[in-house]
Amino acid sequence: MQIPKGKKIYFSSDNHLGAPTKEESFPREKKFVKWLDEIKEDAAAIFLLGDLFDFWFEYKTVVPKGFVRTLGKLAEISDSGIPIYFFVGNHDLWMNDYFEKELNIPTFHDSKEFTFNNKTFLIGHGDGKGPYDKGYKRMKKVFTNRFSKWIYRWLHPDIGMRLAQYLSVKNKLISGNEDKNFLGDNKEWLAAYAKRKLESKHYDYFVFGHRHLPMEIKVGDNSTYFNLGDWINHYTFGVFDGENFEIKNY
Repeated sequence: MQIPKGKKIYFSSDNHLGAPTKEESFPREKKFVKWLDEIKEDAAAIFLLGDLFDFWFEYKTVVPKGFVRTLGKLAEISDSGIPIYFFVGNHDLWMNDYFEKELNIPTFHDSKEFTFNNKTFLIGHGDGKGPYDKGYKRMKKVFTNRFSKWIYRWLHPDIGMRLAQYLSVKNKLISGNEDKNFLGDNKEWLAAYAKRKLESKHYDYFVFGHRHLPMEIKVGDNSTYFNLGDWINHYTFGVFDGENFEIKNY
């Protein structure tokens, strides 16, 4: 994809809308919608890298209540012809085809390669990648198992949503201690994952979320890993202007 002159590609991750409560996350949602409204003026594309919601589960005819400002703004931008790409995170991994059918937003369940202006990107949420995170990797297999999803679907949505919110807060999945401290260039596990990927193929940029910490780490002579941070504490996002990628604060 060649980016038109004067246009940019924007990246955002980890809003966790609805956490710790919908009332408390509402100001963050309004701020995010304002950001979307501003970037649509020069956006060539928008990438949302997961955990937009603190919990999302699609029943056959039901989706979680709320977040109409966010969904409405995304629909407006998509309808205007600006492509939006969504990567599910560990909090909204039970997303199926609602975004694709209602908003015309492709949804990806794993990392994906893109090329912009001859720069190669590997983009994804980042959960379960690299060394460590072994407990979550096992848990994810359970969460994504067809039988597990089938069982959960039989819960009434009111019960399912309440249970999910309890587990999210109980286990500090929003911003646990592991998300507060920078581990160092050589110990950040997504940076280690990027270095391992470079052994078989070159990428100019690795762009992930999940860690909740904005960071930039050189992982090769011409390769950089970026983490987008979050919209809970940092309000950071990524932008590629066709030549350079950088993390900015809103």
